[in-house]
Parts: sequence; C-alpha cells; structure tokens
Amino acid sequence: MATSTTPGAAKVAQNLSVAETKKLLHQIKNSKSVEIKVSVPTGEHQRVTLSMGIDPVEAQARHVFFFDTPDHALNRAGLIVRARRIPGGVADTVVKLRPVDPAGIDAELKRSDDFKVEVDAMPGGTFICSASYKGSVPSQDVVDVFHGMQTIRSLFSKEQRRFYDEHAPKGIDMNSLRMQGPILALRAKHKPKEYKRGITAELWLWNDGQHILEISTKCAPADAFQTAAEFRTLLEGHGVDLFAKQETKTRTAMEKFKADLKPRRRAGKKGKSARKRR
Repeated sequence: MATSTTPGAAKVAQNLSVAETKKLLHQIKNSKSVEIKVSVPTGEHQRVTLSMGIDPVEAQARHVFFFDTPDHALNRAGLIVRARRIPGGVADTVVKLRPVDPAGIDAELKRSDDFKVEVDAMPGGTFICSASYKGSVPSQDVVDVFHGMQTIRSLFSKEQRRFYDEHAPKGIDMNSLRMQGPILALRAKHKPKEYKRGITAELWLWNDGQHILEISTKCAPADAFQTAAEFRTLLEGHGVDLFAKQETKTRTAMEKFKADLKPRRRAGKKGKSARKRR
C-alpha cells in the first residue's frame, strides 16, 4: 500500500504499536473495504450536523432488530444477527462475525456478492475486521417474525443460515433466539464541498431519550490511510472532538437490551415469592 508511507498515514497510525500497525495493514490488505467512523458527543449532535450541512429532512428512517439469547451468548461469541426494515417494503438481513482474520477466510466465500470482509476503524487506533453475510427479505416478513407468525430462520438465506451454524455457540438454534428491538434509526448521506468522498450520518434513538450519532466514510483498502487522514481533517474542521469517548451502535444496543431485561426478571421473581406466600 503506497499510501501507508504518506504523512497522513503516519498521523493516523501514531497511536498504534509496531505490532498493531502490522496487524492493521494485514487486515486492510485482505479486506474488500474499509469503513472509518466516529461517534459524536451527544451534546454536539445538532451543532455538528448543521456545521457539516447534513439535512435531517432527507434522512431515511429504519427499524433495527437484533437476535440473540437473553444472556447475549452470540454477542459474547462475536456473532451479530440483525434485520433492518427500510422504506420501500424491503428489509436487509445480516449475520456478522467479528473479529476475523481475513486471510483465513475461504477464497470462494469471499467471491460471493453477498459476503463482505471489512475493516472498521475509529479514533484512538481502534480497529476491527468483520465478515458479513447479507440478505434481503420483504419488510412484512420482519413484522411477522416480531408477532410470532414466522420463524427467525425464515428471514435468512440458506447461505446465511449455514454461516450462522458454523460460528454460533454450540446448541443455540437460530429459532431459539430472542428478537430485540426495534431501534429507530435515521440515516442520511451527504457530500461535503470540502471532501471528495461521500459521508454517512446515522442517528440511533432509544425510548429513554439516549441517542448516538455516528458519521462514517468508506473507501477501498488501497486508499485507507489517505482517506483516514482526509476524513480526520474534515471532522476537525467542523469541531468534532476526536478524543471523546467512542460509543458504538451495536454495543450500546446490547447493553440497553440487557438492562431492559433485568427489571422484568426481578418482577418475575417477586411475583413467584408472592404466590408462595399466598
């Protein structure tokens, strides 16, 4: 990667050790794409979107659902199973595994248009490589699963189900998973005048009022370091605090699902003890 010797590359990799830099280069070289993302501090959401010219009126609404066991055994194993309802009567589905070593993935699997190996990078030298099997179903199918009218496995293709079976913890059938959500997400694409690439802004909102704003850009592996340097310059130019604590959408969602489950468990135990006293 010729760009790895540019001044931009040095700035991006300054927080990485030699071993971490080698690992990052290895992952980028063997991936299909790189996504560079940053979460914006909550109090800065409106100011940053206005400064960057992101129009919320043009945002696309989505409903995001996750599937996992009550104790999140899949998440602990690095497996993410998700469905998203989007406008137009369709929904996209994904079975994602992370972290992975992209060099160890079967070459034939990599050639599939529905299979993607991607490196996600965030400020502070955080990066992770994932492998995702994607699919598409009618949006109504997700609603039917939510209401118990269809099985969870019916949302996923034969290839996705095989990928799940290969990487899910032993004994956890896909149909035994718990559907969690929906989370309301607003997604807008934007092309800043001072930046040659497009960016994506995605806002996830929860019922308790918490929200996460993530701004990201994608590029080919060969352009990763140069793109990271240019993206950082763009964000700094609009006052985005790159040293703020980073919140990932999936991790926050899982933490909230787990927290929402605890009160119900306590109520259930209390109900049982009350019945015993009677």
